[in-house]
Amino acid sequence: CFAGVVGCVHALEMPAAQFRKILDINTTGAFICAQAAARIMVRQGRGGRIVFTASISAHRVNFPQPQSAYNTSKGALLMLKSSLAAEWAGYGINVNSISPGYMDTVLNEGEGLAEARRMWAERNPAGRMGMPEEVAGVVVMLCSKAGSYFNGSDLVVDGGGVVF
Repeated sequence: CFAGVVGCVHALEMPAAQFRKILDINTTGAFICAQAAARIMVRQGRGGRIVFTASISAHRVNFPQPQSAYNTSKGALLMLKSSLAAEWAGYGINVNSISPGYMDTVLNEGEGLAEARRMWAERNPAGRMGMPEEVAGVVVMLCSKAGSYFNGSDLVVDGGGVVF
């Protein structure tokens, strides 16, 4: 389940409606998607896999961007993942998440982001941003037989960025 918005607004200036919107999209939206998929899985009686896309922002505050709502929504997603993993394990449904670090995608391009991209790469032990295919491989593993004993896990895919 993946859909998300960021919203870099200082917490002192952020309207409550904007905060709620970010949580609604990033957390409630993921719940609705997972619930719909799980209902089908239960009805079919074969179990299945659900993988949420969280973020390193669920593990630490990213700098310099002000994104308290985004960080909160991704932290909540990790607890949602754990709760659903416990509730749905009896149906053979494994619920996990991935927490990508800074990825080299269109979400991190655009006006004013060149300096941030340079800083993100420099602060990473790998010396670069990640590539989407590096995250995709982890999702494939979680959804395959190789991932059958993962349940309630969050896999950080960030080149070692959270160690700093």
